[in-house]
Amino acid sequence: MTSTSTSSPHAPARRWRNDPHIRAILFQAIALGLVVWLGWALFDNTLTNMQARGINTGFGFLENQAGFGVLFSLIPYNESMSYFRVFLVGLLNTLLVSAIGVVLATILGFIIGIARLSSNWLVSKIALAYIEIFRNIPLLLQIFFWYFAVIRGLPSARNSLSVLDMAYLNNRGIYLPAPQPDTGFGFVVLAFALAIVASLAWSAHVRHRQERTGRRLPVFWVNAALIIGLPALVFLGLGMPLHWSIPVLHGFNFGGGMAFIPELGALLLALTMFTAAFIAEIVRSGIESVNKGQREAASALGLRPGRSLRLVIIPQALRVIIPQLTTQYLDLFKNSSLATAIGYPDLVAVFMGTTLNQTGRAVEIVAMTMGVYLSISLLISLGMNFYNQRIALRGGRS
Repeated sequence: MTSTSTSSPHAPARRWRNDPHIRAILFQAIALGLVVWLGWALFDNTLTNMQARGINTGFGFLENQAGFGVLFSLIPYNESMSYFRVFLVGLLNTLLVSAIGVVLATILGFIIGIARLSSNWLVSKIALAYIEIFRNIPLLLQIFFWYFAVIRGLPSARNSLSVLDMAYLNNRGIYLPAPQPDTGFGFVVLAFALAIVASLAWSAHVRHRQERTGRRLPVFWVNAALIIGLPALVFLGLGMPLHWSIPVLHGFNFGGGMAFIPELGALLLALTMFTAAFIAEIVRSGIESVNKGQREAASALGLRPGRSLRLVIIPQALRVIIPQLTTQYLDLFKNSSLATAIGYPDLVAVFMGTTLNQTGRAVEIVAMTMGVYLSISLLISLGMNFYNQRIALRGGRS
């Protein structure tokens, strides 16, 4: 007796509906379509309303003459230049304070976070007091404190605090010697770039050799010799093609050298101190997440506490630290927009502020500003996620 089995014609459809992978793709496609449709509807509605009211649209205004000055600029700028030049000035000023703030906040945050776990009672309590004070005071108030209470209280230009009669600090900013490259200095820059590439190659070679043989060659001193030594040899060989412009007091202000305005200093101090308090707690939690047995094993191998922290604890703690650190970097970058409160000429102040008031192109200017913050935030997230994946893979192989 034989039996035949017949499959239902609706079976493939049921399998398709029950496949979680296919359903996930379908729901994501539907969600993406809804977002695109909503965005287009908002854009079309805005454009229609602006045309109905006779409001001009487009980005042609970026070629018009700005007609106003900017307090601080990393690139040449004057009133006769275009609004697009103003956009570049504001963007570079925003990137400047954000990049320096990220570096300083990371260094300070790691120091405070490690000090928080110190066996020394006084050091640990000082670190705790720092964290509790700076992360619980609003950032805007900290910016006002550094700007109005600290920097504005510095001496005037004629009574500046001086370092070797070459650098000066007063209530108008910091004045430092400015390097002035001569002919041939480009070769020094090229030598420095080659030294960076060589140091990266050497580090990769040492890592692969250690994985194969278990022996580790020196990395720090070789890289230091490459990065410092090679450009120095080229610099000396070309007859030192560089001179310095020293700031000199003329009347009520300094001329020559390079100047950093007080608004930059106040904003940088506030962003650094505020963000470092959060990074310190992230570092502390990351270190404490490492199993106690790792510390005991490092101690049993004869490693001193400093080397144990650097070679054993921190590399493992980074897998906990990096994801949270990404959020702090993003917050610092976006918090830099508070610069407008004290007049630092960042992107929000000079482009979404002065330029918008003069041109009335609110939609275009706000869209460009939002696009910049979104793009840079995504780039920061992409870079940090890439590094986090490398850390995770390295931990998986060990």
